[in-house]
Amino acid sequence: MGSHWDKKNAYRLSDNGRMKILHTMLRVGNLQRSIDFYTQVIGMKLLRTSDNPEYKYTLAFVGFGSNPDHAELELTYNWGVESYDMGSAYGHIALGMSDIYAACERITAAGGQVTRAPGPVKGGTTQIAFVTDPDGYKIELIQRLGAE
Repeated sequence: MGSHWDKKNAYRLSDNGRMKILHTMLRVGNLQRSIDFYTQVIGMKLLRTSDNPEYKYTLAFVGFGSNPDHAELELTYNWGVESYDMGSAYGHIALGMSDIYAACERITAAGGQVTRAPGPVKGGTTQIAFVTDPDGYKIELIQRLGAE
C-alpha cells in the first residue's frame, strides 16, 4: 500500500462499495448494568449473548435491529474487570432520532444521565444532546426527522 489514497482505491478496498459497519465494541465493568442501560434507558433490544469460559469473557449484543440491516453495539465483559481507563482518544457513539427533547425526558425518567441538554450545536443549527452510560461512555443524540 502506498501513501496515496483516491476514491478508486477506497472503493476497491471497500469490497466494491458493499462494506458497512456491523458493530462497535465497548468494554464494560458490569454487564447486566450495561444491558439494562442500553435496553431500558436508551430503548435498544438485547439481541444475543455468549459466554467464553476458556478466555473468561461474556459478550452481549444490543441494538435497534440486527445485522446486516442495523449496526449493533457489542458489550464485552471481561470477567473480574470492573472498570477501564477511558483514555483521551475515545469520542462518542451517535444516535439519530426524531425528537431528542422527548428522548432526553424519557432517558432522565428511566434513570439515565443527560450530560448536555438538547439544543443547537455550537456554531450550527443541528440539535444535539449528550447522555453518559454507566461506564462513562458518551452518547450523542442527533435530531433527524424520520429517524425513529
